[in-house]
Amino acid sequence: METPQQEFDVVIVGAGIAGAIVARELTRAGKSVLLLEAGVGTARSWDGYLGHLNTFYEALAKVPESPYPFNPDAPQPDVLDIGQPNLGYFVQLGPVQYGSTYTRIGGGTTLHWLGTCLRMLPEDFAIRSRFGVGLDWPLTYDELRPDYELAEMEIGVAADVEEQEYLGITFPKDYVFPMHKIPQSFLDRTLAGTIDGRTVDMGGERYTLNVRSTPQGRNAMPNARYRHPPGYEPENGVRGYRPVGAVDPRPHGQDLAKNIGERCAGNSACVPICPIQAKYNALKTLEKAEKSGRLSVLVQAVASRILADPETGRITGIEYKAYESPGSPAFTTRRATGKSYVLAAHAVENAKLLLASRLANGSGQVGRNLMDHPVLLKWGLHPEPLGAFRGPLSTSGIEDLRGGAYRREHAAFRIEVGNDGWTWPMGSPYSDVATAVESMNLFGAGLRRYVAGVLQRQVRLGFLVEQLPEAANRVTIDPQYLDAIGNYRPVIQYNLSDYTLAGMGAGQGLAGRLFQWLGVDDRTGVTGSLVSQSTWNGQTLLWGGAGHFAGTHVMGSAPGASVVDSWQRSWEHSNLYLVGCGSMPTMGTSNPTLTLAALAFRASRGILRDLRSDGQ
Repeated sequence: METPQQEFDVVIVGAGIAGAIVARELTRAGKSVLLLEAGVGTARSWDGYLGHLNTFYEALAKVPESPYPFNPDAPQPDVLDIGQPNLGYFVQLGPVQYGSTYTRIGGGTTLHWLGTCLRMLPEDFAIRSRFGVGLDWPLTYDELRPDYELAEMEIGVAADVEEQEYLGITFPKDYVFPMHKIPQSFLDRTLAGTIDGRTVDMGGERYTLNVRSTPQGRNAMPNARYRHPPGYEPENGVRGYRPVGAVDPRPHGQDLAKNIGERCAGNSACVPICPIQAKYNALKTLEKAEKSGRLSVLVQAVASRILADPETGRITGIEYKAYESPGSPAFTTRRATGKSYVLAAHAVENAKLLLASRLANGSGQVGRNLMDHPVLLKWGLHPEPLGAFRGPLSTSGIEDLRGGAYRREHAAFRIEVGNDGWTWPMGSPYSDVATAVESMNLFGAGLRRYVAGVLQRQVRLGFLVEQLPEAANRVTIDPQYLDAIGNYRPVIQYNLSDYTLAGMGAGQGLAGRLFQWLGVDDRTGVTGSLVSQSTWNGQTLLWGGAGHFAGTHVMGSAPGASVVDSWQRSWEHSNLYLVGCGSMPTMGTSNPTLTLAALAFRASRGILRDLRSDGQ
């Protein structure tokens, strides 16, 4: 690995979706960019991606991290050891286990995300003003809406507008998503046949429920009406799809699939890896940025300290440790310099780096307000086969309770309808086979009949519950907890508030009604469950982490109570931007990646504005 010889216009830390979008926007504007990635770059090549796919196939446990081998020099949390004393990357101080993970590798966590691309609700940006809880954003939905459109274009979101206009979400006249929606599964349509149009009471108000398709970041049928002419066209076309006026790409086969992937084929492996690259990942954006010739990417380069001028507060460089190979203790400390700097490494990693550098923390808020979506899990058996374990892991949800006046009393939630049976809470289908063989002494035809009968009737609902920013939920560092090359490991303190627990309790009550309407035999229980449990008002709540990190360097309207402004620029360091979910003061009930991407587009304009004002 060579040390960069030049000063770049911008140095970015992190090659996930935030870093990739910022790199793309800046290089497109003619700026030189250096991107530092702590992990390896193996997924950036076709052969490397196939290597990760084979690792996934060979892994006994098909968890989010299974395709991506543990790297001691850039360690990451893993669901197999998270929360276990003296194991794993996180140092968990409790009182509740923070159960989410992320990936430190070129491409970031988009390599193992589900692909859900929901916008936040307009009311989510002002919950303090409207409901007296949480924090207000220093910008509105309407201000971010153009960036949502840019994010949907970059990701190639598949959805139909008519299903996504609810609870105040609006679109410009004639707006369409880049791709038509992913078809809803047979399971979705069966549940919708019973649920659609039914009403429930929440906080004294009536809500009509609908099972609607979920916007997804994966290749579907391109929309010919998208910003026409000529309609949406994935670069080079998608194998099997012929763009209007383009040469038929099908004879090129895998040569094209290597670059942009095929159309979603329902392989059911969205988490942790799409075998045909139908799902968006940040490497697709990064590849476009690299074609500019103005982007340099250094992998195996772990940012360890940010340097600042004590007189002006301006950042002067980023020290990073360049290690020779994963697991090797040998590294060289080097420095990257630029005119502006962007931390886009992840909510936890950004906070950890700031704390290690003793920067940007005049408010005392760095590392604080760590959030997630605790997912209340409910599962049972439908009386008829539903075709579980087919298609993307989720294609629909019930979104009608994401907002409302009841948020004064308890957390909101969305309901994800799972196509993956009881995989998450119980380890299906492996656990079902083990039970049949070991406890029921089944084999041969009897075993096949039993497993087929059980698996095809499995139903799983996930209630993604809102969590408010709280100062006590935080990431800190401690010199007694270091990784293999001497960088800090994250020390996490985390709990669930009564507000969130009450929302989970409301979700549990609603789940009972849904299962009753559907005729589902509720099998939710602690025995054999793989998820966490909490107690609220005498109820046992079974839940897991959603992998939706937010907070740790929240934006605000004034420096005393926030770390960055509405452009994600540090209040204290005029040439430092902290881009990503860590800047979100709240995230409502939506999976955060689309909002993260929108914020990256917004931050890019701010960075370019600053460079121009400095005469660059």
